Amino acid sequence: MACAALSGCVSLSPPAVRWLDDPIVYQPARYPSGNWSPENLKFEDVFLEAADGTRLHGWFCPNESARAVVLVLHGNAGNLSHRQERMRLLQQRLGVTAMIFDYRGYGRSEGLPTEAGVLDDARAARRWLAKKTDIEEWQVVLMGESLGGGVAVDLAAQDGAAGLVLESTFTSLPDVAARQLPYTLAPYLMRNQFQSLEKIGNYRGPLLMAHGDQDSLVPLEQAHRLFAAAHEPKRLMTIPDAGHNWRPTPEYIQALDEFFSLVKRGAAPQRPAENSSSAIPAAAGSIAF
Repeated sequence: MACAALSGCVSLSPPAVRWLDDPIVYQPARYPSGNWSPENLKFEDVFLEAADGTRLHGWFCPNESARAVVLVLHGNAGNLSHRQERMRLLQQRLGVTAMIFDYRGYGRSEGLPTEAGVLDDARAARRWLAKKTDIEEWQVVLMGESLGGGVAVDLAAQDGAAGLVLESTFTSLPDVAARQLPYTLAPYLMRNQFQSLEKIGNYRGPLLMAHGDQDSLVPLEQAHRLFAAAHEPKRLMTIPDAGHNWRPTPEYIQALDEFFSLVKRGAAPQRPAENSSSAIPAAAGSIAF
């Protein structure tokens, strides 16, 4: 589940302009909606706090012989309990330790989502995960789905990452609005931006992108633009006959398997330069995966 159509997100009434895109961008399902006792998944309920004190909930899914540590950043609809199949895939088929959490206002997390709040939530979750697994924050692999891809790009660009996986990710939310509502002021009136195209060039590390070739919400053209702006090593997979929401194909699962072998913990982490959030050293060479 990911971004919904943006129709109706804008009002020309000045007092309402600042916030009317929020219910379109964020479509949370609150607890107890969902399956909170998933079968065949080893997990620990986690409660942590964002910088502003907002209480957040997540699932920590360990693998005793993990080759990587992954933070999953989900899309704009539902909650973490709707991603249990993804967590089983990561933990059991792909052999990584993974954590998924709910942004503020989703699932069992407190508060109401905003762009700044969601980004703060993700940083708090990564901080908790790094401490739990005894690694540095920049050694965490970031895996983002649609809206979560925008979150993942921001974290990777600002702070570095061992690897970055983006699924159905847009160049920016105003670009999505322009696609859905052409010839309107919608792109100019949104307070939620997630300007991934402007940010991704500041990330230096392995990148895997996947995008449906029939995505009518975030067209494949946006994935190509985002991919072109990113540094090597990188790979873009097109998922055939897939829209915005798709299930992992065998080919994509194989690509993830190869990607996690590339970025396994301890192998040339992409660490940001001291006292700088943007000067991240390049990976050693271009790696095909």
